[in-house]
Amino acid sequence: MPDTQVCPIPLPIVLATARLSLRPFQAADIPAFAAYRSDPEVARYQSWEAPYTLAQAEQFVTEMSAMQSIPLDTWYQLAIERRGHSPIIGDCAFRILPDDGQQAEIGFSLARAYQGQGYASEAVRGLLDYLFGDLRLHRVRAICDAENEASSRLLERIGLRREAHYVENIWFKGRWGSEYAYAVLAGEWPVGRNNG
Repeated sequence: MPDTQVCPIPLPIVLATARLSLRPFQAADIPAFAAYRSDPEVARYQSWEAPYTLAQAEQFVTEMSAMQSIPLDTWYQLAIERRGHSPIIGDCAFRILPDDGQQAEIGFSLARAYQGQGYASEAVRGLLDYLFGDLRLHRVRAICDAENEASSRLLERIGLRREAHYVENIWFKGRWGSEYAYAVLAGEWPVGRNNG
């Protein structure tokens, strides 16, 4: 039986890839964050509704900034910034699952102007390097809408395995939706070789 004790995760978390910095949200990020979350195409497969107001963005950044540690089963989000450039271009997130503390779920979103340029893949690889390398987790999963072909392709391209297809398993934005479940194990992830 693995050790299920979860060590406190030191905050702040700042990660660097070849082109990106994954870092805590700051007050200066609020306008860009609200702008891309207000894009209906970005929001389409996400839990929030567009438009996403500046007040909502400010509340989110305040809540993230106030966190002193990351409780089990709580999402922690990092802003994605091109190194040396503002504003932020998206965010990625993880939560440690409560069952044993050795598994996590990830998520990500990117402003439409920066999609299709490899930024999301690079950010998710950097996050996975952190989860497997620094936190020494056993397994990481991702869930995406079965209609979200871009996310499915990204997850498969970087090495996650599709493990399930849930058919009309979730009532989502006024209709039944289907989801794909992806995962990768620590032993399958080449930490440090995928972040650029």
